[in-house]
Amino acid sequence: MWREFHHGVVVGRFWVGPPWEDAPAETEAIVIDPGRAFGTGAHATTRLTLELLQVLEPTSLLDVGCGSGVLAIAAARLGFVPVVAIDTDPSAIEAADRNARDNGATIDVRRGDALADPLPDAGVVIANVSGAFVSDLAPRLLASRLVASGYLESEQPIAAGYEPIRRMTEGGWAADLLARDE
Repeated sequence: MWREFHHGVVVGRFWVGPPWEDAPAETEAIVIDPGRAFGTGAHATTRLTLELLQVLEPTSLLDVGCGSGVLAIAAARLGFVPVVAIDTDPSAIEAADRNARDNGATIDVRRGDALADPLPDAGVVIANVSGAFVSDLAPRLLASRLVASGYLESEQPIAAGYEPIRRMTEGGWAADLLARDE
């Protein structure tokens, strides 16, 4: 019965969906079985983050709060190398690792607390979390670009050291592309 609620979505060149659906022929499939982890690809913040990710030049990438791994998998498919995905939830680590293998994506999936543990250097950081978390995370980052989401359109996270470049919204949700202050 719960399968009725999970359907694939097309975002740019990608179709993100469950293993029981087929991708349209003209898209690149990312098949996600979230298990107990957050992230089927259907939520507006995931779609917005994925759209912003597709306009960036590939470099190294860190996915903070990776959930099912959908964004890290897309990044690897877009040519970002290396891709590191971290989360505090053991279920998320298990799901992200499994989904990366199932999609043939090379991702270093790690358990970690982005606000306490050392973070790997990356050219781009994606954080589909919450506005408050982005505000706490930003001062710890050295990345030249930050794609932040997971919050309402009415929210504007304070990302110390970053300035907004582009904002996308959908259904009351928002995602922001931010650049490191030079």
